[in-house]
Amino acid sequence: MSSHTVKIAPSLLSADFANLAADVATCEQGGADVLHVDVMDGHFVPNITIGPLVVDALRSRTTLPMDCHLMISDPDRYIDLFASAGAAWISVHAEVTPHLHRTIGAIRAAGCRPGVVLNPMTSLDHAYEAAGDAEFILLMSVNPGFGGQSFIPGFYRRCERLRTWLDTNGHSNVEIEVDGGVKLDNVRSIVDVGANIIVSGSGLFRGDLAANIAEMRRIATA
Repeated sequence: MSSHTVKIAPSLLSADFANLAADVATCEQGGADVLHVDVMDGHFVPNITIGPLVVDALRSRTTLPMDCHLMISDPDRYIDLFASAGAAWISVHAEVTPHLHRTIGAIRAAGCRPGVVLNPMTSLDHAYEAAGDAEFILLMSVNPGFGGQSFIPGFYRRCERLRTWLDTNGHSNVEIEVDGGVKLDNVRSIVDVGANIIVSGSGLFRGDLAANIAEMRRIATA
């Protein structure tokens, strides 16, 4: 279990895009800590979602930090655009970032919290190498590209290994984020293996959003 405070991060991929500002307001009123913005380009992942214009439009509508998860082939081209649009956190995939140290530095230089993302079968060695520079590691618990997918149980072993390694190698400050298939019925097990930034889309947006946020926090912190 992580010593970090649990943060609930609704994934806007599951929001009603025709009423996005209203859903964002409900997230804030319901006690969410951060808004997770899934950015997909149709290249690195098969889907296409939203870009800096939407982040910029939401910036004036919320005080919550926006966590922009760049599931795109060339993230370096877009770091400054997302930062100037209002991103507070920017995470990039190790799989598409050949100069990860430089990219993390660019995110930090743009005034954002840098994060590194690993797909379910990507070696944790990338996280170990990045831990001295990144502020959080996002472990995908589904293969990226679509919302509403089923949680991959291998996450538990990976997360526990990563949390233990971070805590025993002088990087206990680094947070672990989880994204994919997180629901009320598995969030406690996820927190127990060391994740503390909890991204959930359909697990929160189906039904009463504000009530689901409160219930997820209650279960995760019980």
